[in-house]
Amino acid sequence: MRIVLSTFGSFGDLHPYIAIGLELRARGHEVVIATMELYREKIEKVGLAIAPVRPKLSPPQDQDRELINKILHPRKGPQYLLEQIIFPAVRDSYDDLLLAVSGADLLVTHPVAPAGPLVGRKIGMKWISSVLAPVSFFSAYDPPVPPHLSWFNKLRMLGPGPMHLVNNVVKKFFRAKEVEKFRAELGLADYGNPIFDGQHSPTMVLALFSSVFAAPQPDWPPQSRITGFPFYDGGLETPIPPSLLDFLDHGPPPIVFTLGSTAVWVAQDFFKESIEASRRLGRRAVLLIGDERNRPPSLPETVIAVDYAPYQSLLPRACAVVHSGGVGTTAQGLRAGVPTLIVPFAFDQPDNADHARRLGVSRTLARNKYSAATATRELGELLGDSGYAQRAREVGEKIQRENGAACAADFIEQAMGLGENKEELTYAAGD
Repeated sequence: MRIVLSTFGSFGDLHPYIAIGLELRARGHEVVIATMELYREKIEKVGLAIAPVRPKLSPPQDQDRELINKILHPRKGPQYLLEQIIFPAVRDSYDDLLLAVSGADLLVTHPVAPAGPLVGRKIGMKWISSVLAPVSFFSAYDPPVPPHLSWFNKLRMLGPGPMHLVNNVVKKFFRAKEVEKFRAELGLADYGNPIFDGQHSPTMVLALFSSVFAAPQPDWPPQSRITGFPFYDGGLETPIPPSLLDFLDHGPPPIVFTLGSTAVWVAQDFFKESIEASRRLGRRAVLLIGDERNRPPSLPETVIAVDYAPYQSLLPRACAVVHSGGVGTTAQGLRAGVPTLIVPFAFDQPDNADHARRLGVSRTLARNKYSAATATRELGELLGDSGYAQRAREVGEKIQRENGAACAADFIEQAMGLGENKEELTYAAGD
């Protein structure tokens, strides 16, 4: 088959589809990833094809820091990204994706790439949707934690009835007006708010995370299927630096400090405060600084800073991981089987942090409260209570037994009438 995987966003939005694409290619399928042009080299380097889809953005290192700060603003960030960048480009995205799916057998869509459902519905092709994190289901049974309203999670004690009403109010308030206007121009019936219910395919919804991380809920679309996390961390492109390997081999497990692939560009004092926290704790540290502009002017012998290292190789060798809570890094931390301190910025990060906290493997510290003192306190709790490490190992062992990319490929083939039913390997909504 020729399969088009549509996605938009950071590495955390791209890597799962690379993992699935590599699995599908190994099964003999032709795979095209429809995404921003800036990822061409990365995608082609692993042997997959790319179909460029607008909006066309510069690499993060070339972007205005003020733009990234606006996107990562806890309260206004999601609205800014959607209304200023994604929605205004929906016509261009649609034209590009329409060209990409020419001759394709199947389209797989991403939760914040609204052109995907429009293309699938307009031309009547087979398409299935996907979500990367539980927050995309906006469940009343598992209420999301908004970036700027950490107390919102306390409302879960009211039960699903009241939360359903609250969710409906939110859905009516946040409307994708430009997408809905274009949908009407295309002559398509109203299929629901594109940010919420309207993103889901009536054929199948792939939940690209582990059932350990989030269990199916009664109000998920009944056609939802949990696959497990599809892991890809760039190891095929950039192996672990020799200097870092040497550091790891000559001392006790360090604390790893990382801000993923987006927040790292607005790190501010994060690495400076992290160095001091590791000193106060008497622990070695690895800083994944993302760019040389984040390199501290001087480092103690107990700290090493590298631009990048594949998480799969690095995180299992840590005693703890501090990160911003993107679903990709969260998944890697869970699989590594080590305790984590999550410092969420925006989007799904606070909700991912809350799911990890409920597993008993993580603690959460708000970004605006992150300092050497607060990080020392939270990491002291993580490292001083053996229960965190024990639960992290248990969760890690479960996730290591999963193969999210293979399960996603099974379901994709199943949707196309190929292969056997692999339902016993995963979970359907409501099970």
